[in-house]
Formats: sequence, C-alpha cells, structure tokens
Amino acid sequence: MSNFLELIALLWFLLCWLGYSHYSKRRAGDRPCLSNTLDLYREDWMRVMLRRENRIADASVVGNLERNGAFFASSCLLILAGIITALGYTQEVMEVFSTMPFGTLPSREVWELRMVVLLVVFIYAFFKFTWSMRMYNFVSVMVGSAPPPDDTKTSPAGREAFARSAGNVCNLAGDAFNLGLRSYYYALAVVGWFIHPVVFMAASTLVVVVLYRREFCSDALFALRSGKVFEEPVPGKSEKNEKSNS
Repeated sequence: MSNFLELIALLWFLLCWLGYSHYSKRRAGDRPCLSNTLDLYREDWMRVMLRRENRIADASVVGNLERNGAFFASSCLLILAGIITALGYTQEVMEVFSTMPFGTLPSREVWELRMVVLLVVFIYAFFKFTWSMRMYNFVSVMVGSAPPPDDTKTSPAGREAFARSAGNVCNLAGDAFNLGLRSYYYALAVVGWFIHPVVFMAASTLVVVVLYRREFCSDALFALRSGKVFEEPVPGKSEKNEKSNS
C-alpha cells in the first residue's frame, strides 16, 4: 500500500508537470498571457533596434539575458553535484532524516527513486537554461549583422522579415528560460516528497496553481498588456457610430 501511494504521487507529479506545460502552450494561442505578450514586446524591440544607429544598448540587454541563463545553469550543476553526492551516501542521509520530527522513512529503493527524480528535474532545467543561453547568443549575432538604418539595399519588407526572425529566436530563448525556471518550482514540489507522498501531491498541485496565476492572471501581465495597443481604431468609425446613434 505504501509503495502504491508513492507511485500515485509520482504519476500525479508527472501529470501536473506535463499537463500544465501542454495546457499553457495551447492556451497561449487564444488567451493573453505573459508568454505571448512578451513575444510582442520582443518583436517590437527588434524593429526599434533596426532604426537605431548605435546598438550597444541592445547588445548589452542580450548579454544580460544570456548571463541570467548562465547563472541558473551553473546553479543546476552545483545542485546536481550535491544530489549525486547524496546518492553515494544514501544510508547516512536516511539516518539523519530519521531523526527529524516530520515525515516517514521509506525503503532505500523509494528514497533513491526520490533522489533520481530530483536529479532528472535539474538535468532538464540545465539543458533548458543552456539552450536558452545559446539562442541568446544567436540573437547577439543577429543584432551584430542587422542592416544599418541608412542601408538603402535592404527593402522595408526585408527589414520586417529580419525583425520577425530575430524576434522569433529571442522568443524561443525566452520560452526555454521560462521552462527552466518552472523546473525549479517543480523541484520544490519534489522536496515535499521527502516528507510524505501526500505532501508531494499537494505541493505539485500548488505549483500548478501558482504558475497559472502568474502566467494568466498576474498584475505583471495586466501591466504589460496595458503598455500596448492591440487594436488600432479605424479612422472615421467612431464618427459614423456617433451619427448612427444620434
């Protein structure tokens, strides 16, 4: 019965992680969220960049974004080293855990399964952060190769295509960074597994609720959306409406 509860808790965690990732990706296609709103800002950033002669500020911003990914990637390596070390001292760690006033001590196999799951979460986060870093490096190259504002050989359509392409690469980098950050949230839920499987399931559910609220209902989203005009008024439409109403 105890092992069955452990399995149910693990399946619930995977359902929360994979299910919310699929749900948020689909909902972003038809509902305002942080992801698709920032996508619009990044594309606008690339269009404004093309109109600037001095692009040192743009290169600096891309460098800062890349360093953020590098910080979290290096943190993942340190955490992975700690988890691997703990796996080598499983018996000693379990003895220390048994003296704590909370939680139940599982079998050695279950304990190692918990450690492996935590290890996989941070490995996934490491790959996402490093991929985000590499794509921001691509953006740096694109900023350096962007046509200058006085270049007459590049047509307006070519400039728009370049801005969309650079913005898309930047969006992919931001999405990868976002998935890496989510992994940290889910890792905190896995920590609850070391207390009790029920705590693990509750923490997994709480992480999904927090991620949903921040992605689709946060004050930051409302502030970002208020900074853009998503529907341009049609000239003369309001005047026609006023005449028809009168």
